[in-house]
Amino acid sequence: MAGSSLLVLIDDIATVLDDVSVMTKVAAKKTAGVLGDDLALNAQQVTGVRAEREIPVVWAVAKGSFVNKLILVPAALLISAFIPWAVTPLLMIGGAFLCFEGFEKLAHKFLHSKAQDQAEHAALVEAVADPDVDLVAFEQTKIKGAIRTDFILSAEIIAITLGTVAAAPLSQQIIVLSGIAIVMTIGVYGLVAGIVKLDDLGLWLTQKASRVAQVLGNGILRAAPYMMKSLSVIGTAAMFLVGGGILVHGVAPLHHAIEAFSEGRGGALTGPCSMAGWGLLRGRQFWRWWLLLARSGEP
Repeated sequence: MAGSSLLVLIDDIATVLDDVSVMTKVAAKKTAGVLGDDLALNAQQVTGVRAEREIPVVWAVAKGSFVNKLILVPAALLISAFIPWAVTPLLMIGGAFLCFEGFEKLAHKFLHSKAQDQAEHAALVEAVADPDVDLVAFEQTKIKGAIRTDFILSAEIIAITLGTVAAAPLSQQIIVLSGIAIVMTIGVYGLVAGIVKLDDLGLWLTQKASRVAQVLGNGILRAAPYMMKSLSVIGTAAMFLVGGGILVHGVAPLHHAIEAFSEGRGGALTGPCSMAGWGLLRGRQFWRWWLLLARSGEP
């Protein structure tokens, strides 16, 4: 499940960087594009600007992640000590949000016309026509969205960790939870920073004298766009897997039913696929409720 959580985080940050990439190129009077669509084509032209924008965005989310851990670790210890029954409901609320967010991504992808997408893109370009605009500040809403996703996934991992040391003394629980929180944040966002800078690594290798380095660099530049696109798809699927898994584990009869169904089919992927399918169904339901609430609030 931790691997799925990592994919969700990478997908959320990649989404933020999509718009940052667009705005960076506009501010630099380059052809507008999105991260992942044209890394290989435009790596040379925008590598200097991207170096200024990508890492600050990842760093902004990483700092938010550290704040999340500062909130979650003490909260988890307090909840476990005084109201342990609240852990599962709180996790299920987070799981429901992940399912909703995943289905919202699908709905935006398949229900928006090409004209609507072009209009949104044009509005984004117009909004950052000023070359002096602070692009990271402009992206605060999306960065906060990535931090919110991190909060849910971090809560899940901390809750699982707490369960493994529940019988240990309080001092040991604090040490283990704090250590996991620090290692997880540094590891995850270090990996994310490496992924989003693959294009710069490829460009650097192409400028080396070694023929092997040049071939490797060109290969990275060609592969990077496809990898970013695949991460977006896999990350969205992971939202349903993680969110659906949380919802399933929170309802014992449903969990047992899926376990029995999976054992009867004998496939290692049957259980995860069933949980992801349940997450997709719940996400659709939550999304429809959200639409009804939004429409009821209209004048």
